[in-house]
Amino acid sequence: MKIVFMGTPDFAAEALQAIVDKGHDVRLVVTQPDKVRGRGGMVSASPVKECALKNNIEVFQPVKIKDRENVDRLKSIDADVYVVAAFGQILSEEILNIPPFGCINIHASLLPKYRGAAPIQWCILNGETKTGVTIMQMDKGVDTGDILYTRTMDIDSKETGEGLFDKLSALGAEAICEALPLLEQGKLKALPQDESEATHVGMLKKEMGEIDWTRSACEIERLIRGLNSWPSAYTYINGKSLKIWDSDVIKDNVDNSMSVQKGTEAGTIIDKDKKSIYVACGEDILKINSLQLEGKKRMDTASFLLGYNVEIGEKLGR
Repeated sequence: MKIVFMGTPDFAAEALQAIVDKGHDVRLVVTQPDKVRGRGGMVSASPVKECALKNNIEVFQPVKIKDRENVDRLKSIDADVYVVAAFGQILSEEILNIPPFGCINIHASLLPKYRGAAPIQWCILNGETKTGVTIMQMDKGVDTGDILYTRTMDIDSKETGEGLFDKLSALGAEAICEALPLLEQGKLKALPQDESEATHVGMLKKEMGEIDWTRSACEIERLIRGLNSWPSAYTYINGKSLKIWDSDVIKDNVDNSMSVQKGTEAGTIIDKDKKSIYVACGEDILKINSLQLEGKKRMDTASFLLGYNVEIGEKLGR
């Protein structure tokens, strides 16, 4: 098919490369303008732009895709369909109606659940056991269009946000390549989303990562996994920030040697051994396996304890 591809991050770049490898005619790639990234203030291109240039595809980087001159530019491109994946701008109804097959979106959740930003991480935060990707016919709503094609996968009990991102990027690339020929042949049945099952999630913010120890160990463990690697889950020890990278839930009172004494405040270190630190939570106990003290490298807890004295009874948090 003749395609205009719109996307920006790694998730979209993997799909673009897969579409190119399948022999589709990508006539234009639309991505966000180059941005200043990192502490060095260097201007860098999006992963999608880098992928497009590697494949000698023309790149278009409008500041506002809905501006009249930009819509006219899109209209000048002979394309059958627009494929959109994490582009970062809202498309007008006029743009949605330009190509004969419309605009189709690769969304990293099983719609209608987890519409909006950061669906990958929120699946982990909310304790979902399954997720997937949805190929959707775009309309003027946010992730509200008809479902054309889905692929499903299980979420591993120790899956992180970063790991699931990589898996869904690959699954999204596979799904769009499977869906495009079916779309062209008229073999995809558009299914309206069930609004009664719809959920919407917002963008991740750094402050979300601060651990509230009054929550259950299960919720905190999911927070640690879901926000790995950004924005990361963190607490404080002696006034210094302490990122937690890996943990396990220990059920209170299941093991007689590991229980929380009545009246113990949430966030209190109740025990430690050579490899782990154990913290009382609002419910059950969090076993910390890997962490990173402010100004230091990430390390396993065993290495951390060799150089940092942690006292039983000490409290984590502000």
